Amino acid sequence: MKLEMTELGPVKRALKIEVPEDAVKSEFQKVYAELKKQVRIPGFRPGKAPLELLQKRYSDLVGKDVIQRLVPDYYQRAVKESGVVPVVVDIPPLDRMKVEPNTAFTFTATVEIKPAIQLGDYRPPNPISLKKDPRTVTDDQIDQALQTLREQQAQIDAVADGTPLRDGLYAVLRMEGFVENQPVEGSQKNGHLHKMGANTPVLGVELDEHLIGKVAGETLDVPQPYPSNHPDPKLAGKTMVLKVTIDAVKEQKLPDLDDEFAKDCGDYDSLDALKTAITTQLENILKQDLEEGYKDQVIERLLQMHHFDIPEVLIERELQTLVRQKLMKEHRHAHREDDLEEPLRLQEEAKRLQQEEQPEAKRRVKLSLILDAISQKEGLQISDEEVQDEIVKLATQLKLPVPEIQRMVEAGGAGAQEEFRERMKAEKALQFVYQNAVIQG
Repeated sequence: MKLEMTELGPVKRALKIEVPEDAVKSEFQKVYAELKKQVRIPGFRPGKAPLELLQKRYSDLVGKDVIQRLVPDYYQRAVKESGVVPVVVDIPPLDRMKVEPNTAFTFTATVEIKPAIQLGDYRPPNPISLKKDPRTVTDDQIDQALQTLREQQAQIDAVADGTPLRDGLYAVLRMEGFVENQPVEGSQKNGHLHKMGANTPVLGVELDEHLIGKVAGETLDVPQPYPSNHPDPKLAGKTMVLKVTIDAVKEQKLPDLDDEFAKDCGDYDSLDALKTAITTQLENILKQDLEEGYKDQVIERLLQMHHFDIPEVLIERELQTLVRQKLMKEHRHAHREDDLEEPLRLQEEAKRLQQEEQPEAKRRVKLSLILDAISQKEGLQISDEEVQDEIVKLATQLKLPVPEIQRMVEAGGAGAQEEFRERMKAEKALQFVYQNAVIQG
């Protein structure tokens, strides 16, 4: 095999590959030998048709078969010999190639390769320096957590007769909507508990300003006009009157903050023990948040200190992934099969997202290449045990059975499983740099 490699750019190479004449001749012989056993030609016994007749009838078909056998094999040999690491390969269409039985066969493959990255310092004696995050768990946060627990265990009790509604009280409401004195389907509610001051709409109607100062037993009509372009034709351009009856006025009674309250919250023998548990939990949450913040600093520093060309195909792949994820998220609930303009809107949205997400796609690919280079330099690997631990961790986070997560990982085949490992390896490389970084102050 003869190989000529031409540099087409920082991350692109052309591999001109010549398959030797004897290899071409040998492959033709193999294909014709297999063909002779398979074809049936009138006047000849199976396997006895002369080669000249087979060449006359099947030369084009045999030539294509030879090309399909030779090109992948010799491409792999050329990649190994050249030492390049392709991220994508562009081989001319096989059906446009021509090969002759007794002549060397030449083809050219264009490959985009991973860039050569000259890694900067990220470990002692010159580690990355991080700005200290001064946050700590405060008494106010602990008090707020205790207050949340009190509200979770609070009771809603009736107030004295005649107590007017105000912010912080609760109204037990019975209601139904009417348009032109006809009840509106789906607008009836009974025993609805409404907290005053929360300004939470009920059936799309703001009630607080109408309820304030009212007492139990009162009934009121709340008009709600709808625009002419409202999606429900039964309401478009009309006014719904929501008839609201206040069946009761209640207030929230918080439990006393004492040892008995702590025991009701769990396995705590005192209020101090509950506070200690809350403090530990808040500190663990803060620790994780601080670590994520420090890793963000590491990422930005790695991106700033490394400069290299990035294969466009990698950016394009990442961009398509980002756009697809955004479209799925934004249109998951908005899609309507009877909307004829939906495909056009999706195309326009995709174009807009491609422009918006281009910098982020480039940023992600650059970071991935840097972390991959660090993984290789430090010899970082992901064991089967680590993969299983990660699956268990994901199952816990998503509140799904471990076998379900396992099935999801394996469903994409070997490629998806390798991608899963590569993401873990990238996170391991980031963790390695973070652990070697220095937090100032």
